[in-house]
Amino acid sequence: QVQLVESGGGLVQPGGSLRLSCVASGSIFTMSAMGWYRQAPGKERELVAKIMGGGSTMFADSVKGRFFISRDNAKNTVYLQMNSLKPEDTAVYYCFYRVPSQVYWGQGTQVTVSS
Repeated sequence: QVQLVESGGGLVQPGGSLRLSCVASGSIFTMSAMGWYRQAPGKERELVAKIMGGGSTMFADSVKGRFFISRDNAKNTVYLQMNSLKPEDTAVYYCFYRVPSQVYWGQGTQVTVSS
């Protein structure tokens, strides 16, 4: 079993920054993908960013150049640095950990971008 615990969400003004953290516990394979999805009210959950164990990354077009993802395999932790935040980034952000047979999810953390 794998458990994911997120932290770092909150309220921030447009143009501000936040850093989300997700700590994984349990049977973790460091080469498996970890990352973040988000879901805004009335919208489908969308992939924001992911990082493989070797360090390769991908980002949604809407966050490229503003969001950055990193991973500390020794701590089983993935980070999402969010800069130049916009109101449309407001959503619940979910951490995920993917193995071939299953995807594990965190409980979600709310990010609200508003003046």
